[in-house]
Amino acid sequence: MGDNDRIGIMGGTFNPIHYGHLRVSEEVREGIGLGKVLFVPSGNPPLKARDLAPAEHRFEMARRAVATNPHFELSDIECREQKKSYTVETLAALRAMHPGKEFYFILGIDSFLEIPSWHRPEKLLELTNFVVVSRPGFSFSTVAPWVRADLSLLSSLDTSGRAVFKGSLRNGRDVYLMNVTSLPISATTIRGLIRKGKSVKYLLPESVEYFIISHKLYSEGSDHL
Repeated sequence: MGDNDRIGIMGGTFNPIHYGHLRVSEEVREGIGLGKVLFVPSGNPPLKARDLAPAEHRFEMARRAVATNPHFELSDIECREQKKSYTVETLAALRAMHPGKEFYFILGIDSFLEIPSWHRPEKLLELTNFVVVSRPGFSFSTVAPWVRADLSLLSSLDTSGRAVFKGSLRNGRDVYLMNVTSLPISATTIRGLIRKGKSVKYLLPESVEYFIISHKLYSEGSDHL
């Protein structure tokens, strides 16, 4: 299977999208040889945050953020729906839309460990391969119950002895464990800075920053707060 048949899936609320999302996606694309990374902003997540911007705004911010990378694409598969967004349903729909393609769902160690609490986790694990990326404060050793790998190999990732390890899940699906550049940027921090009237420059693309300012997103008194 060639690189063009391998598609990374980067999902999330992107509330807002920032350089952390973008840099991780680029490192994964290049590191494991993906043809492209498809960004999927959530439409109506099951656990809706109080300060969640409207889906159409989050989609537009993501569109602006990925526009300069020819290997990044954007999907509105969740944003165009009013119903609750469940990852398992999204992946099933994407597989039907892209027959013959292999998907690699990108997420941090922390999110990977939470999969048992997601909607229909067993089915989700059947639908896609995974790329589990490093997260500050989390150890690759904690995924040992899920991955067919010697604990010493996982430990070598934790000590930065290697950049990436390809293994398999217990169900046979491929899983890549990958150390990525640690950028201490979070959407929560960005929203907090905006509420305080502070600068968010260099935390996200200028086009996204301009959209936030022009639409008065996340500031005190905004409709969605």
